[in-house]
Amino acid sequence: MREHTISHRVRYDECDPMGFVHHSVYLQFFEMGRTELLRASGGRYRDMENEGMLVVVARVDCRYKSPARYDDLIEIHTRIDKVTAGKILHGYTITRDQTTLVTAEVTLCVIDRQGQLQRVPQSLLDQYGNG
Repeated sequence: MREHTISHRVRYDECDPMGFVHHSVYLQFFEMGRTELLRASGGRYRDMENEGMLVVVARVDCRYKSPARYDDLIEIHTRIDKVTAGKILHGYTITRDQTTLVTAEVTLCVIDRQGQLQRVPQSLLDQYGNG
């Protein structure tokens, strides 16, 4: 599976004093999206971590277009844009009522417990291809 969408109701604690979702919370939304994409594809980050492979964020490019607010029902759409031996690129679109609120691209790398860069596991290369 290369794309997946989840719904999320914005909680009060995710908002700043102005009532908007705080910009840093979108990184948590991206994490939720990619975790559920992997789960829907039959994988789990926990299993990778148990094998000594940790997935880390190497780059984030986030474009804020319109704010989400407390109690909004948002859709977090996650897609795999590209997988190579060294990195995984995800794309995100967060919407409310089909209005785009945020778009982002996130680059992930795999490291071992000592922080050394590792190849992307063959299981992910097989699953996502080289899109």
